[in-house]
Order: sequence, then C-alpha cells, then structure tokens
Amino acid sequence: MPRTRAARLYGSAYATEGYYCNYGVNPDYRLRFEACGLRVSGVGDEGEIRIVEIPEHPFFVATLFLPQARSTPASPHPLLVGYAAAVVACRDARARLSVT
Repeated sequence: MPRTRAARLYGSAYATEGYYCNYGVNPDYRLRFEACGLRVSGVGDEGEIRIVEIPEHPFFVATLFLPQARSTPASPHPLLVGYAAAVVACRDARARLSVT
C-alpha cells in the first residue's frame, strides 16, 4: 500500500509474495488493529491482511508470508534488507548516546 514502510522497502506500492498458510487474520478485527496503531500495509488478492506495521516503531513489520523463503545472499528480500538497516541504525544511535 502506498506511503508505508513496506512500499518504501519494495520500491513499489504493489508486490507479489507466495502465501502457503492455512491461517490468517480475522478481518473482523481490522478496525480494532488500526485504532490501536497497527497499519495494514499489505493485502492479498481479496483484501486479506498480509502485512502490518507500526509506523512509529523503528522497524515493526509483520508478515503472513516468509520473506526469507525467497531471499538469497545475492538477492536479499527487501524487507530483510530494511530490517538489517534498522538494526544498524539502532546500534549506531545507541553508540552515539553512550559516547556523550
């Protein structure tokens, strides 16, 4: 979905991921999730929730698919690259705080 962390990491508002699970998020709870700060940032073909994130968090992106399943050392998945970058940024911020 546009203007989300997932869209920034994918470089697009649209992406296709394999989903091979029998479980999902009950759509009856979507409004409650959003009211509590979760942003639905990815949906399936029929609107099923596939990615949620917390915009104010340094990196809270939860998926109902496995990004690591199509990630390789030569071509890492965009969400995993984003997670690694967030870890480095957090480490660097903590290092700056401990120096002062």
